[in-house]
Amino acid sequence: MLGSAHAQPFGRKFALLTATALLAATLAGCSTGPSRETTGSIPRNSKPVTDMNAGELARAAESVGKAYEKNPKDRQAGLNYANLLRMTGRNDQALAVMQQVAIFHPTDREVLAAYGKSQAAAGQLEQALGTIQRAQTPDRPDWRLKSAEGAILDQLGRAPEARGRYREALDLKPNEPSVLSNLGMSYLLVRDLKTAETYLRSAAQQPAADSSVRQNLALAIGLQGRFDEAQQIAMQELSAEQAQANVAYLRGMLSQQNAWKKLAQNDDNHTN
Repeated sequence: MLGSAHAQPFGRKFALLTATALLAATLAGCSTGPSRETTGSIPRNSKPVTDMNAGELARAAESVGKAYEKNPKDRQAGLNYANLLRMTGRNDQALAVMQQVAIFHPTDREVLAAYGKSQAAAGQLEQALGTIQRAQTPDRPDWRLKSAEGAILDQLGRAPEARGRYREALDLKPNEPSVLSNLGMSYLLVRDLKTAETYLRSAAQQPAADSSVRQNLALAIGLQGRFDEAQQIAMQELSAEQAQANVAYLRGMLSQQNAWKKLAQNDDNHTN
């Protein structure tokens, strides 16, 4: 996803233009992903995790981690801890936690979904796909899992299958902004920016659309060279300085030859 309330400028990590970004955005809509709710094991008056800055997330992870260490069989503490670890970039640790949680709860659908999410975040895409598919049940399909499966398929380069999953998710949950956004990002990743904008704009118009949806729309618009419009959208979620930095980075990159290749290389340099 393009960011959240504590988003970084594009220059720090331009993962949006790779399937990794799509994966992160999509899996956030999975049933165990960071939602608008406050993570359990954090004091009741704490703000939602999606509104926390880096320092707050780190402190929350430490607090939840202590609760989990006291009782590794605590399903919810494990889910919460892995989620916070992912949000603070500690994907390998999150995967280790979810491996242990899955051992104690091998048939729990939510646990399997979170386990697949951690596998995907750690780069184990084929394993993640299998785990997500096991979490799905034909008699009770979950739109979140359909969307998560689509994200993994997109990262594996299987775009037609991925979009099929997104549309199945939309059949189950019509006009769901996170799925519309993921479908838009799928088109963005193959540089079909007009189609991407259509889906992202539809997603942003939904009442339940969150910050990441609007920021992804800003990205699709900015990549078409409409920088002022992109900055206006980005400023709804980010500070003026962050929005300006993002657009300046886009403008500079797109002014160079082979911009898409350079953007992908930039992401690789930050993720290796």
